Amino acid sequence: MTTAQATALQYGLLGFLAVWGTLLIPQLLLHQARYGRIQPVRVGTTAAVTLYACLAVAVVLLPLPSSGEPHLSQSVQLVPLQWIADVIRESQNAASPVSTLAFEQLAMNVLLFVPLGIFAKLLWHRRFAGALAIGFGASASIEIAQLTANFGTAPFAYRIFDVDDLMSNTTGAALGWILAALFALLRSQVTTSTAATDTLPLPAAVPALVRQGSPTVPVYAGHLAAAHAGPGARRWPQQR
Repeated sequence: MTTAQATALQYGLLGFLAVWGTLLIPQLLLHQARYGRIQPVRVGTTAAVTLYACLAVAVVLLPLPSSGEPHLSQSVQLVPLQWIADVIRESQNAASPVSTLAFEQLAMNVLLFVPLGIFAKLLWHRRFAGALAIGFGASASIEIAQLTANFGTAPFAYRIFDVDDLMSNTTGAALGWILAALFALLRSQVTTSTAATDTLPLPAAVPALVRQGSPTVPVYAGHLAAAHAGPGARRWPQQR
């Protein structure tokens, strides 16, 4: 992680504290009015989404350029998988391909959109295609903002419109959706297994006896105990 990225994350965290601090009190009052009590899960969900949004925006837009900085020599990169050639080129001066700047940027682009795929599955209940559409749309908005210098608010374009970023961001959203789907499947299996363990099945003969108007389950249990207790005591003949 570069110094600029670390600084961006710090600003994103500060932005989260400011935004969530503004949203928290109204949300708590709304919960009290609507549900009669505070919903901790909903509060935590709002905090998680807000934190992710603030950190993502900060990483994408910060640091802003100053007017004295040099302009980019290339503002658009439309060659798919160009990052592979960049990793190979930078590997000549690096300890390993994983430690190159090109690979780190690719990994950051993928990880940046993994939470978005998780939210798409668990919070917004989107299918896999919907998660891909959300990831691609969000990534395209970011790339357009970078191409247009933050829609004209920055002095000049200081980030490259990169087709590899579109691919890696969308891949991250897909991975997040898959992880969330696996988590939901595992949770449902654990819940089903727990419910089955807590339920003690009765003998198959019990429902039939109940339907026929026979004794209830406790009486039936007594009959079973008597049946397995062995032969009954014999009556001795009276002596005269």
